[in-house]
Amino acid sequence: METDASTAAIRLQTLLGKYVRVHVVKPMGTAFPQGGEDAEYELNYGELVTFLPGAIRPEGVYVVGIHHPVRNFDGRVIALLHAKDGKTYAVAAPKKSRYIIGQIRRAVAFAFPPGSCRFTCLYERSCGALVFRRAQEDIRFLLIKNRRSAHWGFPKGHVEDGESAEQTARREVLEETGLHIRILPGFSCQSEYVIQSKVEKSVTIFLAETTDKRTLIQEDEIEDYIWLNYTKAMQSLRFENDRSILRKAHSFLRRAGLMNQKPPGGSANTP
Repeated sequence: METDASTAAIRLQTLLGKYVRVHVVKPMGTAFPQGGEDAEYELNYGELVTFLPGAIRPEGVYVVGIHHPVRNFDGRVIALLHAKDGKTYAVAAPKKSRYIIGQIRRAVAFAFPPGSCRFTCLYERSCGALVFRRAQEDIRFLLIKNRRSAHWGFPKGHVEDGESAEQTARREVLEETGLHIRILPGFSCQSEYVIQSKVEKSVTIFLAETTDKRTLIQEDEIEDYIWLNYTKAMQSLRFENDRSILRKAHSFLRRAGLMNQKPPGGSANTP
């Protein structure tokens, strides 16, 4: 049975992408008691004036993209911030601006240190890699199963503020699988889609090789992993978008003459 807090958080998702008015009650520069001596609000913080009929009002609203104190603000809800105490806050920004999770996390860090909350964002940008390694004279592709999904896919994750797409892919693969990778130049696939008719997601997948012999999954995020040849990997992928990426990567490796190279030392890598 869902708690009242989780039910409220779900209902508040109707606010994502909506245009709202915020009455600012704590302008930026105001003392922030929870932050210790001399701490200040680094963002304007206020109350939602307009909201959807039947929606639950968030605890408050943080405004990003405005760099001076204001009394009122008209903009768009771009994220929800779910604190560990069960309270949910909205994050609003100017109407035509786009902020991804890393930027939002950094903006609210004065009030919510890393690990103290989770985010639901209107705009999601993720990067990852289709990782392969050599086994004798064949190639094996890595598929993972995320704990939030019942389907096989590729390691990927949110772009952090200040990261390049390649840096994100390397970091996410290392965090999720313990593998160090070399991204092959000249190949990347990008897809854009909408989740639940609301969240706008952009994903970039690179092609990368590893010579690491051990796969060490991040157990709190990844349920399982498997190394498969091309045919079995294609059969294991459910979504056509993922199959298309694998198909293009396989063709790229063949055209580049990289399919029949032997692994370092001439022996197969082990999981």
